[in-house]
Amino acid sequence: MSTEGLLEYLRDSPSPFHAARSSARLLEVAGFVELLEADVWPTDPGRYFIRRGGSLVAWSCEGQSDPSTGFKIVGAHTDSPNLRIKPRPDFARAGHQLLGVEVYGGPIINSWLDRDLGLSGRVVVRDEAGNARQELFQVDNPILRVSRLAIHLDRSVREGEQFNAQAHLAPHWGLGTTPGDFAAYLASLVNAEPEDVLAWDAMTHDAQPPALIGRNRELLASGRLDNLATSYAATIALIASAAAAPQQIPLIALFDHEEIGSMSERGAFSSLLTTVLERIVLTLGGRREDLHIALANSTVASGDMAHATHPNYADRHEPQHQIAIDGGPVLKVNTNLRYATDAVGAAAFKEACARAGVPCQEFVVRSDLPCGSTVGPMTAALTGVTTVDFGAAMLSMHSIREVTGVADQEMYAAALSAFLAG
Repeated sequence: MSTEGLLEYLRDSPSPFHAARSSARLLEVAGFVELLEADVWPTDPGRYFIRRGGSLVAWSCEGQSDPSTGFKIVGAHTDSPNLRIKPRPDFARAGHQLLGVEVYGGPIINSWLDRDLGLSGRVVVRDEAGNARQELFQVDNPILRVSRLAIHLDRSVREGEQFNAQAHLAPHWGLGTTPGDFAAYLASLVNAEPEDVLAWDAMTHDAQPPALIGRNRELLASGRLDNLATSYAATIALIASAAAAPQQIPLIALFDHEEIGSMSERGAFSSLLTTVLERIVLTLGGRREDLHIALANSTVASGDMAHATHPNYADRHEPQHQIAIDGGPVLKVNTNLRYATDAVGAAAFKEACARAGVPCQEFVVRSDLPCGSTVGPMTAALTGVTTVDFGAAMLSMHSIREVTGVADQEMYAAALSAFLAG
């Protein structure tokens, strides 16, 4: 894995749709072929992937003839918390043109204020034949901003700010007493007429590009590290494992909508993964019985970034489970199964780290704090497959700009490669 490759992936992936495209491009260079879900899939073993909106599933069944051989699966997600544009966003107030937004997921709101914001996503337009087509767009220029109220007008901001999502988070993007025309702006980005813009999935992102920071440039700062760092590592690991003649079928599932509960047609709670697994078994000549045998022989590693021990808030972390940046991949455990890890899954991941020659840390949240969750428990419940949750250490999770260790990313990809190939 190259650090520059990760930086490029982050730059090119401001939305889940772009992240799926970024992984697709890497896979195509490595000989993977994109399949369409509405087509009949080939029965020849090979390297394949599918995309469903901002989700992607990819696998290699080269050299596989036994449909019950089982899978090694890495799960991750492509979405991150942000501000998303409403269907009728245009309005004006106090001489400014603004856009109505909804908060997506659980961002640290104050990190989004007084930042240069870009715009990305997909738009559906009507083409010349009257058919609907999808186009991705990406504007990295700083065209949006949510400005703070000056401290002179509200001294309480020093004690902690309270925001009303409806009233206080609308970004301004121009001057004028009449509303702007967001649909016309999108049309100009994708070479369409304003009246042909049918709908959009549009979202904001930090216009500041990812960068190596610190005295020795050993840290990486960027938006969307949670969880694009895992999506990139999983993609690179699949490419490496496909070339290593693995005993089982290596597969990655990069899901959209994890940050809002995964309840969608392309989220981890959907039938996306289970459908793909069944179709792979069928294309190898198997029956439903072979599918169930394959699942019993499978293991899932659910990857989502992990909390490093914060140097200014060390008391917010479990004292016996301190997590260091650049200390290696992080095994995530929760007795109440907010993480899916059990002893069998933990052992499998530790063995993968050992084969890769990288250390393994163990994270447990403080007993008096709530625990977040991942796609792991859903994947385990839907497939019945042994599942382990893991991540790479980071700070500022859910901020507009997060921080992780450069060396950790190399160890992360190495552990995933060993897991998929083992």
